Formats: sequence, structure tokens, C-alpha cells
Amino acid sequence: MPHQNLRDIPAWQKLTRYAEAMNQPEKHLKNLVSTHDRIEKFSLKGGGIFFDFSRQRVDATAMDFLYELAEIREVRRKFDSMVAGEIVNATENRAALHTAARHFSKAPILVDGEDIVSEILEERDRIKTFSDAIRSGKITGSTGKTFEHLVVIGIGGSYLGTEFVSTALTAYGNARIKIHYLSNVDIHNFGRIVTEINPETTLWIVISKSYTTAETLANAHQAYNFMESNSLDPSKHVVTVTSKGSPGDDPTHPILQSFYMFDFIGGRYSVTSAVGGVPLSIYLGYEIFERFLKGAWEMDRHSATAAIEKNLPLIAALISVWNNNFLQYSAQGIIPYASPLSRLAPHIQQLNMESNGKSVSAEGDFMEEPTGPIIFGEPGTNAQHSFFQLAHQGRPFPIDFIGVINPQYEQYQAKSRGVTNHQELWANLISQPAALAQGKADDNTAKHFFGNRPSSTILLNDLSPENVGRLLSFYEAKTVFEAFIWGINPFDQFGVELGKTMATTIRNEIANKNKNIDHNFDRLDSISKFYLTTLYSGEL
Repeated sequence: MPHQNLRDIPAWQKLTRYAEAMNQPEKHLKNLVSTHDRIEKFSLKGGGIFFDFSRQRVDATAMDFLYELAEIREVRRKFDSMVAGEIVNATENRAALHTAARHFSKAPILVDGEDIVSEILEERDRIKTFSDAIRSGKITGSTGKTFEHLVVIGIGGSYLGTEFVSTALTAYGNARIKIHYLSNVDIHNFGRIVTEINPETTLWIVISKSYTTAETLANAHQAYNFMESNSLDPSKHVVTVTSKGSPGDDPTHPILQSFYMFDFIGGRYSVTSAVGGVPLSIYLGYEIFERFLKGAWEMDRHSATAAIEKNLPLIAALISVWNNNFLQYSAQGIIPYASPLSRLAPHIQQLNMESNGKSVSAEGDFMEEPTGPIIFGEPGTNAQHSFFQLAHQGRPFPIDFIGVINPQYEQYQAKSRGVTNHQELWANLISQPAALAQGKADDNTAKHFFGNRPSSTILLNDLSPENVGRLLSFYEAKTVFEAFIWGINPFDQFGVELGKTMATTIRNEIANKNKNIDHNFDRLDSISKFYLTTLYSGEL
């Protein structure tokens, strides 16, 4: 199918014109939010969460045009094709079936004519059996001691989602088992972790689909060297999560066990697969991991079946496109008012920016419209004392505020100024979006707030495993829906490859220098030569 210029779509043209109308004074958010039953008309419940977009710069007409855009772009049909196992990652000729990793129906899912459900369930069973054996002490390290530390070796999608979930659900964790993330090739990351672990009671989980990622292999090499220097047998302390038949699944190099990743699940969408399943099931227990999966599955079903006007992640995606392309906001904040969600923004940053930071359409044509906002965030109320000066008076950017009704630690009820900590948190959760929307006039210009700054609020009943799964799936579906609206492929990542290719050239030069101290760097450009010469000199 040839690429369709977005600007030629009638609904896109209507939205372009209507964005001008939304800039008129009467459409200021302070006026929109004061209208009768605003929150009733611009909020929804679905898939187990509540989504309030009453403080977005939209009205009924804008939403109607956005719904029309969704219809024209056939986003529901494309989502259905994705969950059915059709080839939606055309550049790599693959399905994109992260939703299958949390599939609990007996209905088949076909990839190239083969039902993959049994393979998914078999891998879950293997994870359950292995994690139960580790947690019970049936499987121990090479000195017979039970495992008390997990070190996840992986980068990008091989750890970010898992780190988000493990942090969110720490309250459910086994106090005996600690989890660490060795993602950065920077030796400071490795050096810090090894000061915190007991080598005899540490299980290393190496995660790489191809088992060729340079940073992951460098860290795995450091781990093997560390184990051997402590007179430990690495084969009793290492697990891999990789593709079948990869170098990490080599029977000539024995390890405790290999778990498998599938071509149809991309790294940044992989936390509900063995990528997250192995470390999370050991850290939290398989039952908690399965509850997390079931929450994600519930939101998957909502995303696939709810009508456009009732579909939470689809509406969030439409508003994101509206903000990005029509109201010209280039950034998006994610501010969870719950410290356990502190690693949500880094995960969504990778999920969305690697998926939708594209300059070409799914058909390979250069895009005429920008895609992929800049994602960043920090938990509230920390964010208020970090970058909310900019949020209130500097360059505006839309924000997702996330609130939790019932905290994980309800036993602490001391009051300051007449309220508990959780109530103080909610006072800020309620007031910040209101202040951003309404603003405040003041004769002192330094204290003048223009307002009209959009936000949405997402509410969860609690931070149960199910709700963390629902939140994960919400953002995954939102990301995919955005891509389908823009007409880009959210499942490839060629933008990541150029830097890797250039790093290979530099790495080879360093390796040659390590072999021969007289090797010079004359084949490199002058700037690269300067930095390598500085590295070897050991000083500026």
C-alpha cells in the first residue's frame, strides 16, 4: 500500500484548522475545565484503570475529529492484525506478538501457520519450575549455598521493563533475595554491584536475544572472570535468556538453564516474556509474575475490543498526536505520584522513543510530519522541586500524572499539618494539574502564570501486580496506536544501529593499540584520534 501524506487526509486538515480555534482565549483551559460536567465527559474507566483527560486542550469537536482520524487510519484493524500474528513489522518481516506472552485464552495464535500458544505456555512452565527451585533452595550455587542476589546483565529492553516492574512491586518481593541491574558497560556499574553481593550466593542472568550485544558480552565476561577469581564454577551461577541456538544457548558451555526469546517479541516489549519472567519470578515468586501478566492481558483485551470512543490507550494516543502535531508540543512528561513507579518513565522513554522516533513511514517514505515526542519524567513530588518551574512558567509540555488510591504501606498514618503522607501526596497530585491548567494572573510578572498547560491523570486503585500489568499494557498499546496513526513501524529500530557500527571501528582501533603499544590512530578522523590519545595518556 503506498504511503498516504498525512496532510492530505481530510480529518488531518480539519484538526489543523481546529488547532487554530483552540488557541483563542475562550478555549483557554481555565474556561474549558470550568464547564458543566467536564470530567464526566472527558474521562473513562476501562481495563481496570481510570483515565482523566479533562485538562487536555480538547473539546467535543476536537475529539470528534480525532475519532474520525482513528477511523480513517484503521488503527483498530491494524491492532487486530498485530494481536492475530500477522506480519506488522514489515521491514524485518516479523509479527509483533508481545501480547501473546500474557495470553490466557485457549484460542490459537498463528505465526506462519503454526500455533505459538503451546510454546508460550511451555516457556512459562519452565520459568515457574526453575524459579520455584531457586526460591526453595533446591537449586544452589557451586558451594551449596542458596541464592540471595540476582544480577541481571542486559541493556535497553533486556532490563528497563524488568527494572520498572521489580521496583514497582518491591513490596511483594522476598526479603532474602536482592535484585541488581548490570546494564551499563561502564566499569563503575560492575564495580558497585560486586561490592554489594556475596559471590557464592549470586545468580547471574544474562539477557540478549542474539547474544552478540557488545555491552552485555563485556559485562558477562567481567562476571565470569569475577566468579572464577572467587573459585566458583560459573556453570552453577549463570542463566541465559536468549534465542534458541544463539551463542548463549550453547551446550558446549554448560550453565544452569537457558530460557528462550522469540523473534516475534521485540526487546522493549519483552518484559512479559522470559526477559522479565525469569528474574521477576525468582525475585517476586511466579504467582506474583502471573498476576502481573493477567493485568496486562486484561488491558490488552480492552485495547483490542473497546470502541474508539471508549478505548483508553487509543484516546491517549490520539491526544498525544494532537499535542505533538497540531498544538506543537514536542515533549511529554510522565509524573507518577507513587515512588514505586520511579522507573516507569525510563522504561516508557525507551518504549516510545525507540518505537516512534522515526523519520520514515512503514512504506519507507520520508515523513512530512514529526513523530515521537521526547519522553521524560520523575516521581512527584520530587519533580515539583526539580523541573516544575519550567512546567509552570517555561516551555509548556503535556504531562501524564499517575495517582494510586491505596498505597502499598498503609500502616504508617502519622500526620503532619493534619494529614498523612499519602494525603499530602494527593493534595499535590490534585493541585498541580489544576494549577497548570488554570494559571494565575498577577501584576508582578515574575509571579504571573499563563496556565493553559495540558495534562492527563491516570488513577490506579493500588499498586497490585495486576495494576502494574495494566499500566504497562496501557503504555504499550498507546505507543502502538500512535505509530498506526502516523503510519510508521513501531517495531524496528534501525536508528540504534549507526552508533553501534561506528563504535565497532573505534573498538577495533583500541584492540589494535592493546596488542601493539606503537599502534597509532592515523586512520581515524582528528577528533576521534584526540579522544583516544587522551584515553591512553590517562590525563587531559
